[in-house]
Amino acid sequence: MAKAAKGATMARLQSAARLSRTVLASRLLSHGFYAGQDQIMMALAGENGQTPGQLAAKLGVRPPTITKTLNRLQAQGFLQKRASETDARQAHIFLTETGTDAMRAIEKSVRKTEKQALKGLDKKEIKTFSKMLSRIEGNLSETIAEIADDDEPDEDD
Repeated sequence: MAKAAKGATMARLQSAARLSRTVLASRLLSHGFYAGQDQIMMALAGENGQTPGQLAAKLGVRPPTITKTLNRLQAQGFLQKRASETDARQAHIFLTETGTDAMRAIEKSVRKTEKQALKGLDKKEIKTFSKMLSRIEGNLSETIAEIADDDEPDEDD
């Protein structure tokens, strides 16, 4: 068996991730959602009432990016912003009834995309693959934390 080229595994992982996002985005567009909006909707379905900053941190994006997407989702009637009861400068984001109803379409699109992506794999292979992806995420999360620690100035500086 030929030895895999250096970086080939990462290239295939990135390609598979990109293709899965493209297929999912196409399905979501037919329900009126644009790329990235589903992530916000799913985050709110899991924990309604988050602040834009909390959402940005959870999704790994910058606050200005989240604000633009939140404004679009609000204009579409999927969510609403409410002022914090404890800090008038802070807003909390909530799914509307329309947003909650729209979650069914998002979840169905995710399930269809996952089913298509995993077609031909048996349950054991899927379980093994999921464990491997989890380990990869953990490894890369540790690396991000290490890089962030390396970027912090020393007390001696």
